[in-house]
Amino acid sequence: MMSCWVASAQAPDCDFPLANLPWGCFTRADRAGGARIGVAIGDQVLDVREALGHGFLAGLSASVQSALRCESLNEFMNLGTTAWKSARAEITKLLSSDERALQDHNKVADIVVHAKNVAMMLPAKIGDYTDFYASIHHATNVGKMFRPDNPLLPNWRHLPVGYHGRGSSIVVSGVDVRRPMGQTSATDDGPPTFGVVRLLDYELEVGVYVGKGNAMGERVDIAHSREHLFGVCLLNDWSARDVQKWEYQPLGPFNAKNFASTVSPWIVTLDAIEPWFERGPVREADASANLPYLVWKNDFTFDLQLSVSIVSASMREKNMAPFEISRGSYRDMYWTLSQMLAHHTSTGCPMNAGDLMGSGTVSGTTPDSRGSMLERTWRGTEPLQLPDGSTRKFLDDGDEIIMRGWLPATANLPRIGLGECRGRILPAHSAQIAF
Repeated sequence: MMSCWVASAQAPDCDFPLANLPWGCFTRADRAGGARIGVAIGDQVLDVREALGHGFLAGLSASVQSALRCESLNEFMNLGTTAWKSARAEITKLLSSDERALQDHNKVADIVVHAKNVAMMLPAKIGDYTDFYASIHHATNVGKMFRPDNPLLPNWRHLPVGYHGRGSSIVVSGVDVRRPMGQTSATDDGPPTFGVVRLLDYELEVGVYVGKGNAMGERVDIAHSREHLFGVCLLNDWSARDVQKWEYQPLGPFNAKNFASTVSPWIVTLDAIEPWFERGPVREADASANLPYLVWKNDFTFDLQLSVSIVSASMREKNMAPFEISRGSYRDMYWTLSQMLAHHTSTGCPMNAGDLMGSGTVSGTTPDSRGSMLERTWRGTEPLQLPDGSTRKFLDDGDEIIMRGWLPATANLPRIGLGECRGRILPAHSAQIAF
């Protein structure tokens, strides 16, 4: 294992050791010029623009250097795998313990800055966002609630079901989320009313950013999906369940999902995750074969550990620690990242650098591995008890949801993490709106 001269990157519980090197964008109060591209290392951030300005990373091609001076990662992501790998190799060398150039430089404090001194931004301009429904456990749980005799619809095992979300309402971790208002109905047949959403929920998901895009009318072959997938993040697809229940037939989610989705700020590349890849996922013995465009002999999954914790307003006032309400693994997903991309582009749909795809809720086989409040409380019939004495069927104003994800250490690899994805719920603007 290579070591790093940034001391915090050597800690065993560090999310961002030298083996990780996730990409993100941030601003600095002591520097003008908008957002900057950076790489997380321990509790520090390598300011890539600053490093380039001091003559570091000179071995990178002119196109890569130019892309890394931009205010978002889109241009760099669109350069493809050769650019991604070369930048990763150069930064690994720069931060490794046996490389003295940067650690001994008289401006090192300007180039590698503490994470608390930067403000994280969205890492890319997200032009489009698509959310899938890739967990068979989540789909079965939700199906049992609403269609107990037929929980999985006939198409579910044949294609990754998804819907087109709203890129404009994606926010970075730490941004507060306003409780929405919407049209709901107490019965399946109406009549509806308009008011404050009561059944506000989180969804624990993994997001994947598209790197190099494809032209309109062209498909991305599943065997070449790695060339188009840049990296992953944590994703909280906030959901208004009462709005969703009324509106989803016949075309699926719309306003129940478009008011906010939260992403973690750092993109962990597939190159960093590759040592944890496993063949999979495993299908049922009696499962029908997938159509050829969804089959790749080298398809992969990974045991990304995921947790969700909550802090209520009263817990915050009492200085109480976050309370874990769910823990699962991305390994439990039925459809892979590669299959999602191959299916998304199977009609010739063009994808662009920075587009985001969500996995859908990550849920497992046990109650404590269910990745949404809808499932954890079984539609509100089994409320959760919080440490402050309160209970939850769905989320209250003031509640903060904190998601974390990590790949565990092995004999040859350190633990690497995705960091945090957090958001706090603010009250609705008004319970009465005149039209």
